[in-house]
Amino acid sequence: MSSPPPPFKFGPFDVPASTVFYSSSETSAFVNLRPIVPGHVLVCPKRSGVKRLRDLTDAEYEDLWRTVRKVQEVVEDLYEASASNVAVQDGIGAGQSVPHVHVHILPRSDGDFERNDDVYSAIEGWGPWRGEEGARMDVPDDGDRKDRTVADMEEEAGKYRSLLASQK
Repeated sequence: MSSPPPPFKFGPFDVPASTVFYSSSETSAFVNLRPIVPGHVLVCPKRSGVKRLRDLTDAEYEDLWRTVRKVQEVVEDLYEASASNVAVQDGIGAGQSVPHVHVHILPRSDGDFERNDDVYSAIEGWGPWRGEEGARMDVPDDGDRKDRTVADMEEEAGKYRSLLASQK
């Protein structure tokens, strides 16, 4: 029996390989431990220590955005979303909570937030130290948010893997 693949390094955090649902030569996509909305996933370069977009090589940058487009389509399909927010907080001053380039993909539907722009406050509060109010959806302060189980995240990742496999 082979051992499971090693965890994916996301800044200082180890992301279980079983929660990574897409991988290219340069980029990985994985489910979110603390999603803002159902289907909130992250896409980031595989290379560790890459804190800002400007630190990416041309190949990493191009692959990151190709992956974002592919993952966005799958997430929207699974959640029957009519739109998505695709967001990057590029540096601490922009609200980046994990020092590793990452793109948030949040499937959206009409009326899911009281004010459409409230999603940005929720993204800002996504990090380990902040929380925001004002969303129609239940977006608790970070201290009140519960980590999902690895089993729940593996189940979600499996759904994305199946959809991606059916696109080939």
